[in-house]
Amino acid sequence: MQTIASGPTGATTAASSVRSPLFDGPFEGSERAAELIARIGDFIDGELAALVREQGIDHEHGADKATLQRVWRRSHELGFYGMTLPTKMGGLGLSLLDHVLIKESIYASGSPLAPHVFGELSGPPRVGALARYATPMQLANFIVPVAQAEKAICFALTEAEAGSDPGALQTQARLEGDTYVVNGRKRFISGSPFADYAVLMASTSDNPERREISAFFVDLRQDGVEVKAGYKTMAGQSTTGDILLTDCRVPAANLIGEPGRGLALALGRITVNRLLHCPGMVGLATVALKDARDYARTRRQFGRPISQFQAIQHSLADMATQLAAARALMISTARQLDAGGDARADASMAKLFCSEAAFRIADAAVQIHGGEGIVQGRRVEFLFRMLRMYRVLTGTSEIQKNIIARELLGEAP
Repeated sequence: MQTIASGPTGATTAASSVRSPLFDGPFEGSERAAELIARIGDFIDGELAALVREQGIDHEHGADKATLQRVWRRSHELGFYGMTLPTKMGGLGLSLLDHVLIKESIYASGSPLAPHVFGELSGPPRVGALARYATPMQLANFIVPVAQAEKAICFALTEAEAGSDPGALQTQARLEGDTYVVNGRKRFISGSPFADYAVLMASTSDNPERREISAFFVDLRQDGVEVKAGYKTMAGQSTTGDILLTDCRVPAANLIGEPGRGLALALGRITVNRLLHCPGMVGLATVALKDARDYARTRRQFGRPISQFQAIQHSLADMATQLAAARALMISTARQLDAGGDARADASMAKLFCSEAAFRIADAAVQIHGGEGIVQGRRVEFLFRMLRMYRVLTGTSEIQKNIIARELLGEAP
Protein backbone atom coordinates (compact mmCIF):
# COMPACT_ATOMS: atom_id res chain seq x y z
CA MET A 1 0.00 0.00 0.00
CA GLN A 2 1.24 3.49 -0.75
CA THR A 3 1.95 5.87 2.06
CA ILE A 4 -0.08 8.97 1.30
CA ALA A 5 2.18 11.95 1.25
CA SER A 6 1.64 14.63 3.85
CA GLY A 7 0.51 17.93 2.43
CA PRO A 8 -2.35 20.41 2.39
CA THR A 9 -5.78 18.95 3.03
CA GLY A 10 -7.49 18.28 -0.28
CA ALA A 11 -4.32 17.44 -2.16
CA THR A 12 -4.52 14.39 -4.40
CA THR A 13 -0.93 13.20 -4.46
CA ALA A 14 0.47 9.89 -3.26
CA ALA A 15 4.02 8.84 -2.55
CA SER A 16 5.49 6.11 -4.69
CA SER A 17 6.83 4.09 -1.76
CA VAL A 18 4.93 0.88 -1.08
CA ARG A 19 3.93 0.54 2.56
CA SER A 20 0.92 0.12 4.80
CA PRO A 21 -1.31 3.20 4.94
CA LEU A 22 -0.05 5.95 7.26
CA PHE A 23 2.30 3.60 9.10
CA ASP A 24 5.64 2.13 8.10
CA GLY A 25 5.48 -1.61 7.65
CA PRO A 26 6.04 -4.50 5.24
CA PHE A 27 4.08 -4.77 2.02
CA GLU A 28 1.75 -7.76 2.06
CA GLY A 29 1.69 -8.49 -1.67
CA SER A 30 4.13 -9.73 -4.28
CA GLU A 31 7.08 -7.85 -5.72
CA ARG A 32 5.15 -7.64 -8.98
CA ALA A 33 2.25 -5.91 -7.23
CA ALA A 34 4.66 -3.50 -5.52
CA GLU A 35 6.15 -2.59 -8.88
CA LEU A 36 2.70 -2.08 -10.42
CA ILE A 37 1.60 0.11 -7.51
CA ALA A 38 4.66 2.30 -7.97
CA ARG A 39 4.05 2.63 -11.72
CA ILE A 40 0.35 3.35 -11.26
CA GLY A 41 1.24 5.93 -8.62
CA ASP A 42 3.45 7.69 -11.13
CA PHE A 43 0.61 7.64 -13.66
CA ILE A 44 -1.85 9.10 -11.16
CA ASP A 45 0.57 11.71 -9.82
CA GLY A 46 1.77 12.69 -13.27
CA GLU A 47 -0.52 12.45 -16.28
CA LEU A 48 -3.81 12.11 -14.42
CA ALA A 49 -3.03 14.89 -11.94
CA ALA A 50 -2.20 17.18 -14.86
CA LEU A 51 -5.47 16.24 -16.57
CA VAL A 52 -7.42 16.92 -13.38
CA ARG A 53 -5.87 20.39 -13.09
CA GLU A 54 -6.28 21.15 -16.79
CA GLN A 55 -9.98 20.31 -16.91
CA GLY A 56 -11.04 21.26 -13.39
CA ILE A 57 -12.12 17.71 -12.59
CA ASP A 58 -13.02 16.88 -9.01
CA HIS A 59 -15.10 14.27 -7.22
CA GLU A 60 -18.36 16.06 -7.97
CA HIS A 61 -17.53 17.40 -11.43
CA GLY A 62 -16.51 14.37 -13.40
CA ALA A 63 -14.88 14.14 -16.79
CA ASP A 64 -16.87 13.88 -20.00
CA LYS A 65 -16.84 10.67 -22.03
CA ALA A 66 -14.13 11.88 -24.40
CA THR A 67 -11.81 12.54 -21.47
CA LEU A 68 -12.64 9.20 -19.86
CA GLN A 69 -11.85 7.44 -23.13
CA ARG A 70 -8.51 9.20 -23.12
CA VAL A 71 -7.84 7.92 -19.59
CA TRP A 72 -8.95 4.36 -20.43
CA ARG A 73 -6.80 4.18 -23.55
CA ARG A 74 -3.72 5.57 -21.83
CA SER A 75 -4.19 3.18 -18.92
CA HIS A 76 -4.46 0.34 -21.43
CA GLU A 77 -1.28 1.46 -23.20
CA LEU A 78 0.55 1.35 -19.87
CA GLY A 79 -0.73 -2.15 -19.13
CA PHE A 80 -3.02 -1.26 -16.24
CA TYR A 81 -6.53 -1.24 -17.71
CA GLY A 82 -6.99 -4.97 -18.30
CA MET A 83 -4.54 -6.37 -15.77
CA THR A 84 -7.31 -8.14 -13.81
CA LEU A 85 -8.67 -10.01 -16.85
CA PRO A 86 -7.92 -13.70 -17.49
CA THR A 87 -4.42 -14.19 -18.89
CA LYS A 88 -5.79 -15.40 -22.24
CA MET A 89 -7.27 -11.92 -22.68
CA GLY A 90 -4.11 -10.08 -21.77
CA GLY A 91 -4.49 -10.05 -17.99
CA LEU A 92 -1.54 -10.50 -15.67
CA GLY A 93 -2.77 -13.48 -13.69
CA LEU A 94 -2.71 -11.54 -10.44
CA SER A 95 -3.61 -13.16 -7.16
CA LEU A 96 -6.70 -11.78 -5.49
CA LEU A 97 -4.52 -10.37 -2.72
CA ASP A 98 -2.42 -8.43 -5.22
CA HIS A 99 -5.58 -7.21 -6.97
CA VAL A 100 -6.97 -5.95 -3.66
CA LEU A 101 -3.77 -4.17 -2.69
CA ILE A 102 -3.37 -2.51 -6.08
CA LYS A 103 -6.97 -1.29 -6.08
CA GLU A 104 -6.59 -0.01 -2.51
CA SER A 105 -3.55 2.02 -3.53
CA ILE A 106 -5.43 3.57 -6.45
CA TYR A 107 -8.30 4.77 -4.28
CA ALA A 108 -5.97 5.87 -1.49
CA SER A 109 -4.38 8.29 -3.96
CA GLY A 110 -7.44 10.51 -3.57
CA SER A 111 -7.60 11.10 -7.34
CA PRO A 112 -11.10 11.81 -8.70
CA LEU A 113 -10.13 9.64 -11.68
CA ALA A 114 -9.25 6.64 -9.48
CA PRO A 115 -12.27 4.51 -10.55
CA HIS A 116 -11.22 4.81 -14.19
CA VAL A 117 -7.66 3.45 -13.96
CA PHE A 118 -9.04 -0.11 -13.98
CA GLY A 119 -12.32 0.89 -15.64
CA GLU A 120 -14.24 0.01 -12.49
CA LEU A 121 -17.52 1.50 -13.73
CA SER A 122 -17.44 0.54 -17.38
CA GLY A 123 -14.41 -1.52 -18.27
CA PRO A 124 -12.80 -4.97 -17.89
CA PRO A 125 -14.03 -5.62 -14.32
CA ARG A 126 -17.57 -5.66 -15.72
CA VAL A 127 -16.90 -8.49 -18.18
CA GLY A 128 -13.97 -10.54 -16.91
CA ALA A 129 -16.05 -13.34 -15.38
CA LEU A 130 -18.20 -13.64 -18.52
CA ALA A 131 -15.31 -14.53 -20.82
CA ARG A 132 -15.66 -18.25 -20.10
CA TYR A 133 -19.31 -18.24 -21.26
CA ALA A 134 -19.04 -15.93 -24.26
CA THR A 135 -19.18 -17.24 -27.82
CA PRO A 136 -16.41 -16.30 -30.28
CA MET A 137 -18.78 -13.71 -31.79
CA GLN A 138 -19.51 -12.20 -28.37
CA LEU A 139 -15.82 -12.13 -27.48
CA ALA A 140 -14.96 -10.33 -30.71
CA ASN A 141 -17.88 -7.87 -30.70
CA PHE A 142 -18.30 -7.05 -27.02
CA ILE A 143 -15.59 -8.28 -24.67
CA VAL A 144 -12.39 -7.64 -26.65
CA PRO A 145 -13.33 -4.01 -27.51
CA VAL A 146 -13.94 -3.37 -23.81
CA ALA A 147 -10.72 -5.09 -22.78
CA GLN A 148 -8.80 -2.92 -25.26
CA ALA A 149 -10.42 0.30 -23.99
CA GLU A 150 -12.19 0.88 -27.29
CA LYS A 151 -15.71 0.53 -25.88
CA ALA A 152 -17.38 0.84 -22.48
CA ILE A 153 -19.88 -1.53 -20.89
CA CYS A 154 -22.20 -1.50 -17.87
CA PHE A 155 -23.93 -4.22 -15.87
CA ALA A 156 -27.73 -3.81 -15.88
CA LEU A 157 -29.50 -5.86 -13.22
CA THR A 158 -31.13 -3.49 -10.73
CA GLU A 159 -34.71 -2.25 -11.17
CA ALA A 160 -37.02 -0.10 -9.07
CA GLU A 161 -38.59 -3.22 -7.52
CA ALA A 162 -35.62 -5.55 -7.85
CA GLY A 163 -32.64 -4.46 -5.79
CA SER A 164 -31.85 -6.78 -2.90
CA ASP A 165 -34.14 -9.36 -4.54
CA PRO A 166 -32.74 -9.55 -8.09
CA GLY A 167 -34.98 -12.48 -8.93
CA ALA A 168 -37.97 -10.12 -8.83
CA LEU A 169 -36.94 -8.16 -11.92
CA GLN A 170 -39.71 -7.23 -14.34
CA THR A 171 -37.79 -6.67 -17.59
CA GLN A 172 -39.07 -9.19 -20.13
CA ALA A 173 -37.35 -10.73 -23.15
CA ARG A 174 -39.72 -12.55 -25.51
CA LEU A 175 -38.25 -14.77 -28.22
CA GLU A 176 -39.54 -14.12 -31.74
CA GLY A 177 -37.68 -16.20 -34.28
CA ASP A 178 -34.00 -15.39 -33.95
CA THR A 179 -34.62 -12.19 -31.97
CA TYR A 180 -35.58 -11.37 -28.39
CA VAL A 181 -37.96 -8.43 -27.96
CA VAL A 182 -37.04 -6.73 -24.69
CA ASN A 183 -39.16 -4.35 -22.64
CA GLY A 184 -38.41 -2.91 -19.22
CA ARG A 185 -36.53 -0.29 -17.24
CA LYS A 186 -33.28 -0.67 -15.39
CA ARG A 187 -32.50 1.68 -12.50
CA PHE A 188 -29.32 3.03 -10.87
CA ILE A 189 -27.01 1.43 -13.44
CA SER A 190 -23.42 2.48 -12.76
CA GLY A 191 -21.48 3.61 -15.82
CA SER A 192 -24.53 3.65 -18.09
CA PRO A 193 -24.23 7.37 -19.02
CA PHE A 194 -20.97 6.66 -20.87
CA ALA A 195 -21.41 2.98 -21.80
CA ASP A 196 -21.71 1.61 -25.34
CA TYR A 197 -23.01 -1.81 -24.30
CA ALA A 198 -24.81 -3.41 -21.38
CA VAL A 199 -24.79 -6.87 -19.89
CA LEU A 200 -28.52 -6.91 -19.27
CA MET A 201 -30.62 -9.30 -17.19
CA ALA A 202 -34.19 -10.05 -18.28
CA SER A 203 -36.82 -12.70 -17.66
CA THR A 204 -37.29 -15.10 -20.57
CA SER A 205 -40.11 -17.07 -18.92
CA ASP A 206 -43.67 -17.01 -20.27
CA ASN A 207 -44.91 -17.99 -16.81
CA PRO A 208 -44.83 -15.05 -14.34
CA GLU A 209 -44.72 -17.55 -11.46
CA ARG A 210 -41.45 -19.08 -12.69
CA ARG A 211 -38.10 -17.37 -12.50
CA GLU A 212 -36.01 -17.65 -15.64
CA ILE A 213 -33.49 -14.85 -15.76
CA SER A 214 -31.23 -14.69 -18.78
CA ALA A 215 -28.27 -12.47 -19.64
CA PHE A 216 -27.77 -10.58 -22.90
CA PHE A 217 -25.29 -8.25 -24.51
CA VAL A 218 -27.27 -5.16 -25.56
CA ASP A 219 -26.03 -2.35 -27.77
CA LEU A 220 -27.17 0.84 -26.02
CA ARG A 221 -27.09 2.79 -29.29
CA GLN A 222 -29.69 0.65 -31.08
CA ASP A 223 -33.34 1.45 -31.63
CA GLY A 224 -35.60 0.84 -28.66
CA VAL A 225 -32.97 1.77 -26.06
CA GLU A 226 -32.72 5.05 -24.16
CA VAL A 227 -30.31 5.88 -21.37
CA LYS A 228 -31.78 8.48 -19.03
CA ALA A 229 -29.04 10.04 -16.93
CA GLY A 230 -28.57 13.42 -15.29
CA TYR A 231 -29.67 12.61 -11.76
CA LYS A 232 -27.01 12.69 -9.08
CA THR A 233 -26.34 10.49 -6.11
CA MET A 234 -25.90 12.01 -2.65
CA ALA A 235 -22.16 12.03 -3.39
CA GLY A 236 -22.86 14.55 -6.14
CA GLN A 237 -21.83 12.27 -8.97
CA SER A 238 -23.63 11.60 -12.26
CA THR A 239 -22.18 8.20 -13.09
CA THR A 240 -25.48 6.30 -12.85
CA GLY A 241 -28.55 6.25 -15.05
CA ASP A 242 -31.68 4.36 -16.08
CA ILE A 243 -31.91 2.18 -19.19
CA LEU A 244 -35.32 2.14 -20.88
CA LEU A 245 -36.07 -0.67 -23.32
CA THR A 246 -39.12 -0.40 -25.55
CA ASP A 247 -39.60 -3.25 -28.04
CA CYS A 248 -35.82 -3.44 -28.27
CA ARG A 249 -34.86 -6.26 -30.63
CA VAL A 250 -31.81 -8.14 -29.41
CA PRO A 251 -30.34 -10.92 -31.59
CA ALA A 252 -30.65 -14.35 -30.00
CA ALA A 253 -26.92 -14.68 -30.66
CA ASN A 254 -26.40 -12.07 -27.93
CA LEU A 255 -27.73 -14.44 -25.24
CA ILE A 256 -24.91 -15.16 -22.78
CA GLY A 257 -24.72 -18.82 -21.86
CA GLU A 258 -27.99 -20.72 -21.59
CA PRO A 259 -31.51 -19.31 -21.11
CA GLY A 260 -32.38 -19.02 -17.45
CA ARG A 261 -28.76 -19.00 -16.31
CA GLY A 262 -28.32 -15.22 -16.24
CA LEU A 263 -28.67 -14.79 -12.50
CA ALA A 264 -26.24 -17.63 -11.88
CA LEU A 265 -23.75 -15.92 -14.20
CA ALA A 266 -24.32 -12.61 -12.45
CA LEU A 267 -23.87 -14.06 -8.99
CA GLY A 268 -21.25 -16.65 -9.87
CA ARG A 269 -18.41 -14.48 -8.57
CA ILE A 270 -20.44 -12.62 -5.98
CA THR A 271 -18.17 -13.66 -3.11
CA VAL A 272 -15.12 -12.26 -4.91
CA ASN A 273 -17.03 -9.18 -6.04
CA ARG A 274 -18.11 -8.38 -2.48
CA LEU A 275 -14.50 -8.48 -1.40
CA LEU A 276 -13.38 -6.35 -4.35
CA HIS A 277 -15.54 -3.45 -3.18
CA CYS A 278 -13.58 -3.34 0.09
CA PRO A 279 -10.30 -1.86 -1.21
CA GLY A 280 -12.18 1.14 -2.59
CA MET A 281 -13.73 1.80 0.82
CA VAL A 282 -10.47 1.20 2.68
CA GLY A 283 -8.61 3.45 0.26
CA LEU A 284 -11.09 6.30 0.65
CA ALA A 285 -11.10 5.88 4.44
CA THR A 286 -7.30 6.18 4.33
CA VAL A 287 -7.70 9.52 2.57
CA ALA A 288 -10.21 10.67 5.21
CA LEU A 289 -7.86 9.72 8.05
CA LYS A 290 -4.89 11.39 6.39
CA ASP A 291 -6.85 14.58 5.79
CA ALA A 292 -8.03 14.62 9.41
CA ARG A 293 -4.50 14.03 10.70
CA ASP A 294 -3.02 16.76 8.50
CA TYR A 295 -5.74 19.23 9.41
CA ALA A 296 -5.26 18.54 13.12
CA ARG A 297 -1.55 19.30 12.76
CA THR A 298 -2.15 22.70 11.17
CA ARG A 299 -5.41 23.94 12.73
CA ARG A 300 -4.67 26.03 15.82
CA GLN A 301 -7.00 26.77 18.73
CA PHE A 302 -6.12 28.28 22.09
CA GLY A 303 -2.60 28.93 20.86
CA ARG A 304 -1.65 25.41 19.77
CA PRO A 305 -2.45 22.79 17.10
CA ILE A 306 -5.60 20.84 17.87
CA SER A 307 -3.54 17.65 17.40
CA GLN A 308 -2.21 18.34 20.92
CA PHE A 309 -5.68 17.96 22.45
CA GLN A 310 -6.31 14.52 23.88
CA ALA A 311 -9.87 14.39 22.47
CA ILE A 312 -8.49 14.79 18.95
CA GLN A 313 -5.70 12.29 19.58
CA HIS A 314 -8.19 9.68 20.82
CA SER A 315 -10.42 10.25 17.80
CA LEU A 316 -7.48 9.77 15.42
CA ALA A 317 -6.42 6.66 17.33
CA ASP A 318 -9.92 5.19 17.01
CA MET A 319 -9.97 5.98 13.29
CA ALA A 320 -6.58 4.35 12.72
CA THR A 321 -7.59 1.25 14.69
CA GLN A 322 -10.82 0.81 12.73
CA LEU A 323 -8.92 1.25 9.48
CA ALA A 324 -6.34 -1.34 10.48
CA ALA A 325 -9.06 -3.82 11.49
CA ALA A 326 -11.00 -3.34 8.24
CA ARG A 327 -7.85 -3.71 6.18
CA ALA A 328 -6.79 -6.85 8.06
CA LEU A 329 -10.17 -8.51 7.45
CA MET A 330 -10.00 -7.58 3.76
CA ILE A 331 -6.50 -9.04 3.37
CA SER A 332 -7.34 -12.17 5.34
CA THR A 333 -10.37 -12.85 3.13
CA ALA A 334 -8.32 -12.33 -0.04
CA ARG A 335 -5.74 -14.84 1.19
CA GLN A 336 -8.46 -17.36 2.04
CA LEU A 337 -9.97 -17.08 -1.45
CA ASP A 338 -6.55 -17.34 -3.08
CA ALA A 339 -6.04 -20.57 -1.15
CA GLY A 340 -9.28 -21.98 -2.56
CA GLY A 341 -11.31 -21.61 0.60
CA ASP A 342 -15.06 -21.06 0.83
CA ALA A 343 -15.18 -17.50 2.10
CA ARG A 344 -18.82 -16.55 1.55
CA ALA A 345 -19.36 -15.45 5.13
CA ASP A 346 -15.91 -13.84 5.30
CA ALA A 347 -16.54 -11.78 2.15
CA SER A 348 -19.85 -10.53 3.54
CA MET A 349 -18.17 -9.76 6.86
CA ALA A 350 -15.50 -7.82 5.01
CA LYS A 351 -18.03 -5.84 2.99
CA LEU A 352 -20.13 -5.17 6.11
CA PHE A 353 -17.25 -4.17 8.37
CA CYS A 354 -15.29 -2.18 5.79
CA SER A 355 -18.33 -0.12 4.76
CA GLU A 356 -19.42 0.59 8.33
CA ALA A 357 -15.90 1.33 9.59
CA ALA A 358 -15.06 3.52 6.60
CA PHE A 359 -18.15 5.63 7.21
CA ARG A 360 -17.32 6.00 10.91
CA ILE A 361 -13.84 7.17 9.91
CA ALA A 362 -15.28 9.71 7.49
CA ASP A 363 -17.74 10.92 10.14
CA ALA A 364 -14.92 11.42 12.65
CA ALA A 365 -12.87 13.21 10.01
CA VAL A 366 -15.68 15.72 9.47
CA GLN A 367 -15.90 16.25 13.23
CA ILE A 368 -12.18 16.99 13.47
CA HIS A 369 -12.49 19.51 10.65
CA GLY A 370 -15.32 21.26 12.49
CA GLY A 371 -16.95 23.98 10.45
CA GLU A 372 -14.58 23.40 7.55
CA GLY A 373 -15.74 19.79 7.39
CA ILE A 374 -19.31 20.65 6.47
CA VAL A 375 -18.48 23.02 3.65
CA GLN A 376 -19.29 21.66 0.20
CA GLY A 377 -16.18 21.42 -1.92
CA ARG A 378 -14.00 20.13 0.89
CA ARG A 379 -12.77 16.63 0.16
CA VAL A 380 -13.62 15.37 3.63
CA GLU A 381 -17.25 16.42 3.15
CA PHE A 382 -17.39 14.50 -0.13
CA LEU A 383 -15.84 11.42 1.50
CA PHE A 384 -18.52 11.50 4.20
CA ARG A 385 -21.23 11.35 1.55
CA MET A 386 -19.45 8.82 -0.65
CA LEU A 387 -18.70 6.42 2.18
CA ARG A 388 -22.26 6.68 3.44
CA MET A 389 -23.38 5.36 0.07
CA TYR A 390 -21.21 2.25 0.35
CA ARG A 391 -23.37 1.02 3.22
CA VAL A 392 -26.17 0.70 0.64
CA LEU A 393 -24.34 -0.04 -2.60
CA THR A 394 -23.45 -3.55 -3.75
CA GLY A 395 -25.54 -5.22 -1.07
CA THR A 396 -26.74 -3.33 1.99
CA SER A 397 -25.34 -3.97 5.44
CA GLU A 398 -28.58 -5.75 6.33
CA ILE A 399 -28.24 -8.12 3.37
CA GLN A 400 -24.66 -8.91 4.41
CA LYS A 401 -25.87 -9.72 7.93
CA ASN A 402 -28.50 -12.07 6.49
CA ILE A 403 -25.81 -13.91 4.52
CA ILE A 404 -23.47 -14.14 7.51
CA ALA A 405 -26.26 -15.47 9.72
CA ARG A 406 -27.28 -18.10 7.15
CA GLU A 407 -23.70 -19.32 6.88
CA LEU A 408 -23.33 -19.34 10.65
CA LEU A 409 -26.55 -21.31 11.16
CA GLY A 410 -25.97 -23.62 8.22
CA GLU A 411 -29.22 -22.61 6.53
CA ALA A 412 -29.77 -22.83 2.77
CA PRO A 413 -30.17 -19.45 1.02
